[in-house]
Amino acid sequence: MKRKINLIWAAVILSLAVACSGGGGGLSDMGDPDGGTVPGSGSGSGTSGFTSGGSSSPTTLLFASNALTSFDVALNTSALSETETVPTDDEDYVENSEFSNTIEIAFSGNSATVTGSASGVEITQNGAKVTVNSTAKKVAYVLSGTSTDGQFKIYSEKKFKLSLNSLTLSNTDGAPINIQSGKRAFVVLSGTNTLTDGSSYTTPTGEDQKACLFSEGQMIFSGSGTLTVTGNYKHGICSDDYLRFRPGNVINVTTAKGNGLKANDGVYIEGGVLNVSVSGTAKKGISSDSLVVVNGGRTTILTSGGGEWDSSENDVTAAAGIKADDIFKMTGGELLIKSTGVGGKGISTDLDATISGGTIKIITTGKKYQYGSYDSSPKGIKADGNLTISGGTVMVRATGGEGSEGIESKAVMTISGGNVLSYCYDDAFNAKNQIVISGGNVYAYATNNDGIDSNGSITITGGNVISSGTNAPEDGFDCDQNTFTINGGVLIGLGGGTSMPSSTSSQASIIYGSANLTANTFIALTNASGANVISFKVPRSYSSGCMLISAPGMTKGSTYSLKSAVTISGGTDFMGLNSDGTVSNGSTVASVSLSSQVTTVNYNGGMGGGGVPGGNPPGGRP
Repeated sequence: MKRKINLIWAAVILSLAVACSGGGGGLSDMGDPDGGTVPGSGSGSGTSGFTSGGSSSPTTLLFASNALTSFDVALNTSALSETETVPTDDEDYVENSEFSNTIEIAFSGNSATVTGSASGVEITQNGAKVTVNSTAKKVAYVLSGTSTDGQFKIYSEKKFKLSLNSLTLSNTDGAPINIQSGKRAFVVLSGTNTLTDGSSYTTPTGEDQKACLFSEGQMIFSGSGTLTVTGNYKHGICSDDYLRFRPGNVINVTTAKGNGLKANDGVYIEGGVLNVSVSGTAKKGISSDSLVVVNGGRTTILTSGGGEWDSSENDVTAAAGIKADDIFKMTGGELLIKSTGVGGKGISTDLDATISGGTIKIITTGKKYQYGSYDSSPKGIKADGNLTISGGTVMVRATGGEGSEGIESKAVMTISGGNVLSYCYDDAFNAKNQIVISGGNVYAYATNNDGIDSNGSITITGGNVISSGTNAPEDGFDCDQNTFTINGGVLIGLGGGTSMPSSTSSQASIIYGSANLTANTFIALTNASGANVISFKVPRSYSSGCMLISAPGMTKGSTYSLKSAVTISGGTDFMGLNSDGTVSNGSTVASVSLSSQVTTVNYNGGMGGGGVPGGNPPGGRP
């Protein structure tokens, strides 16, 4: 969130000309996305003593330094090789139901041939449009063939199996498959299947048909086939209950007027391949009035629509890859999202978001959508409730300009494991109430704001954390005047300033100001015996930057050497951070004796728990 510094504080900051205010510049591929330069304020004092150069040859490379700027998201129709355990007590698995009656419907041009019958099943036809009225149990329907103006419509009082077996079906004035039943529909795919609806619908009074493939009840997808759905009227696939996707199939959904997938009571992705492409204004790839759960498979979502005013909600809305009105939860699989529209988001949830496994990659490129005094900012991941990450890999890039934040919680953000990387124009990580990091590998890079920003406190007790903010008044770590506690973990904070760690922190830290840093310079902190305490590669240039360094083993009363242009051999590298390799060569910039829990070098101010001069005005943001 961009600071709105009042005139008094702006004057104070300018008059201080603080030593720990940042410089401009950046990596060649990590600059201002609008092509401008990053503005600085204040001027530094003292000399940095840092010389550029150095090298690293790690034994293990977790992520290359360009990992966040080089990945892309594109549709991928290749099938996955997946295994699945079928529980015997789950009614959503077709294997746990018996279907003793089979009715086959073969479409051919303007007609359809029906084979088989069952007591309690009545079938009527109008050309290639087939309507089923059923009161029967244990009925399976098999659809095949081709028609450019056909439909399968079913009213059923009981659950049923619906097999799509090499079906190509279009309906010029409605949904090609219209399930007017509130019972389970087991949709089993084999072969290559295609569904296309018309741009306008003729709908009987009292009925809905909201999508190319529509059901009043649950739809559970399984099988090993392919399904391509093109929605021309509204949604691609819609259930007024819930949608569930099992391993084995490939489903491609494209729509320009509605959401790709829409469900009232939840979307559950347990496997298979989902490709969703949505181009409508303020439309969603996956939209649920309840929760969204991802446990497996590969889901790829592309959205390109802009924002609009929602008169029913009296608010603005924009496109999103996933929108959950309840919680979002992910335990496994791949989730790949790219949103190019104005105000577009990757994942947006009205309640909590929990990630414990799998891989998430999100790109947003759109700018902020503005409607009068209302706006919708692009975000990689946005949770209106708590956001918790305990495992998996999360990579977010949001480059559209002001408001383009990477990962945001409107409550508490907790990271206890996994690899979590965010590169964006605005804050890379932002939380309204608190940020807690106890484990994992965390990387934050903001081209125009803070790396890690909490409007409340920040508490770090473990993990590897690199946070790179831009110039003053932006920070590597920013918690306004609230408490910043370091009780563990390996931390590197770079920016125009930093919030001051609390003196009650159990792990010591060093703040080095007036640092003239060149991108790709290798810096190390070594102990009295020359062993590596923490070493890292500077991700961008600072003309008068501020470094915060903290690592286990740093103890009060001990003396350490801060070196530049070092050679780092072996160890594990995470985005340039290495704390277990061997350090050699280099030149000593400073010998630092830890006289207290927070030791400052070339630094001239700051308050415990707050920002350094050039950072936040006391009391936080007005």
